[in-house]
Amino acid sequence: MRQIDPDFLALPLRRLADAALQRARDLGASYAALRVERVRAESLRLFDARLEGSMDADDIGFSVRVVVDGTWGFAAGIELTAEAAEKIAEEAVQVARISAPLNREPIELAPEPVYADATWVSAYEIDPFDVPLKDKVELLAAWSAGPLAAVDHVSAALMQVKEQKFYADTAGTVTTQQRVRLHPSVTVMKADGAKFDDMRTLAPPVGRGYEYLTGTGWDFPAELAQLPSLLEEKLKAPSVEAGTYDVVIHPSNLWLTIHESIGHATELDRALGYEAAYAGTSFATFDNLGTLQYGSPVMNVTGDRTAEHGLATVGWDDEGVAGQSFDIVRDGTLVGYQLDRRMALLKGLGRSNGCAFADSPGHVPIQRMANVSLRPADDGPSTEELISRVERGIHILGDKSWSIDMQRYNFQFTGQRFYLIENGRISGQLRDIAYQATTTDFWRSMEAVGGPQTYVLGGAFNCGKGQPGQVAPVSHGCPSALFRGVRILNTVQEGGK
Repeated sequence: MRQIDPDFLALPLRRLADAALQRARDLGASYAALRVERVRAESLRLFDARLEGSMDADDIGFSVRVVVDGTWGFAAGIELTAEAAEKIAEEAVQVARISAPLNREPIELAPEPVYADATWVSAYEIDPFDVPLKDKVELLAAWSAGPLAAVDHVSAALMQVKEQKFYADTAGTVTTQQRVRLHPSVTVMKADGAKFDDMRTLAPPVGRGYEYLTGTGWDFPAELAQLPSLLEEKLKAPSVEAGTYDVVIHPSNLWLTIHESIGHATELDRALGYEAAYAGTSFATFDNLGTLQYGSPVMNVTGDRTAEHGLATVGWDDEGVAGQSFDIVRDGTLVGYQLDRRMALLKGLGRSNGCAFADSPGHVPIQRMANVSLRPADDGPSTEELISRVERGIHILGDKSWSIDMQRYNFQFTGQRFYLIENGRISGQLRDIAYQATTTDFWRSMEAVGGPQTYVLGGAFNCGKGQPGQVAPVSHGCPSALFRGVRILNTVQEGGK
């Protein structure tokens, strides 16, 4: 049975909360929250089946966030004592009072039910931190050995994170949660004369445990066995002829386009201009809510903090809001944004949908992305059926490089594998491909989405936002999808201009 680690529960969590919250109340805070957090991260990297580097980090501490006379205050510390908690609460209140003359908008938070003594653990079977380091190195070395017999070099990596949080606020909510996530990847590299290329596994990062690496959820041996021949074919493949093509995009590529052109664009703080760090603001401004034709009628996008194995799945966010699912695009129309408690009330949208997150005990929670996903069609077609509808086109798999402007509107994406489609059939690989569009033109060109059997939950560990910068894990599920009339660039020709 999954349970929160006893060593985290043994910390003086309640004493810290009682001391900090009472001190904040005594000093005039209308709202206060304490968050105790432990984040353990381990990474391994092998090159040609030999260990090249490893890291094991453990970050533990706590923070207090307050609202005093309508102004935020925040402070953090690492000494887990009641006395330290009181001192940090005093510092947070002091920050709010010093900041008050600069604050033009009083802070008010959307209401949320109280969750008393609530606990949540993410969906996994084997805690990867219970597995000896030696076993992990041996597994990555074995993964590397097979492909290495047929390619020049193999790089293998594994990232693992266990995140534990205790949250308590002056409303009476007290929650404790633990989630585990990991990201394995293998990249093969080979030169053929003057040509050099690489190819990476399509296996996504997931909110699972070590069982993901040993047979549950992904067939790693099968994919690794195919990589050398796929790379060999890619090296010999012709360069694409630039032009307009119909494209069938696999979830292993489309997740990243969703992340950049929908996920970031529908963060309400960006849409309102409150946030521009890392990814800019958004073309999908608030006056477009309910009217913007974001995509075709087959486009239905949800934000979801409850998806099983999602990287952004939580029991509660860092403002004590329960995880939930909500619509962002319905039948092609923009109908919702990702919200924290302040943004929800500020724009009269009612309850927050649980999108506040801080990546460490020393950082303030900010509005972060849910698992933003394109929904499949009930009884929808297979990937092969989508391909059969294309006379001349390209099938795209795997993510690689990308570029998008600061309004999340003009973009360009490449991939790992590209296949020419002729008369409804795959007829070999192509190379040197990028697809380019504006966000709305691209999603409006989507003619069909695949059925649930094509749906895959992709994602990333390292979505960046904020100043000081924070990273957040996030998943994006989607089916295979068919797009008509997409502009395809030849990256070698474009790069040579």
